[in-house]
Amino acid sequence: MGQVHHGSTTTTAAIRRAIQYSQDSSRQLATRYGINPKTVAKWEKRSSTADCKTGPSEPKSTVLSSEDEAVIVAFRRHTLLPLDDCLYAL
Repeated sequence: MGQVHHGSTTTTAAIRRAIQYSQDSSRQLATRYGINPKTVAKWEKRSSTADCKTGPSEPKSTVLSSEDEAVIVAFRRHTLLPLDDCLYAL
């Protein structure tokens, strides 16, 4: 089974493990793997080689209140209209 990486990742799990177990300096590792020394420092201090989750823990709308969002969801479920039609109807 293949690895799933973040879209802009520059390292693999194997490289991250090599960074964590290496005794070389951050600058040497950065040159060897063609990455930023800050990236090396980040992986040296982490205990895992997995990508951390990014973004908010609970996604929410920045435009609609929770009540408005609930009304829109109820309208769409009741009418079974496509999103574009719901936009025009509301």
